[in-house]
Amino acid sequence: MCLGIPGQIVAITDESRQMAMAEVSGVRREVSVACVADEGPLSGLIGQWALIHVGFAMSLIDEDEAAKTLEALHDLGEAQEALEQMAAGDAALAGE
Repeated sequence: MCLGIPGQIVAITDESRQMAMAEVSGVRREVSVACVADEGPLSGLIGQWALIHVGFAMSLIDEDEAAKTLEALHDLGEAQEALEQMAAGDAALAGE
């Protein structure tokens, strides 16, 4: 099943490529913020919550909605599966 999972944008990693670091329940992953970037500087996205799907921040959401969605996903077991897939992908990229 494909799903978007809430993540908080914690840093801009490459402004020219519109890439940022997002944290999802303690797991950090670089994502594209091209879909949520507006006219202002990308640094304005730091601290914002977004729905993350296959390496893209698809839409911005508020913190309350993020918390409710994470809780629902944890209850369904979906969040753990997505986090494990993200961690496995990161380990593969790091050559572990």
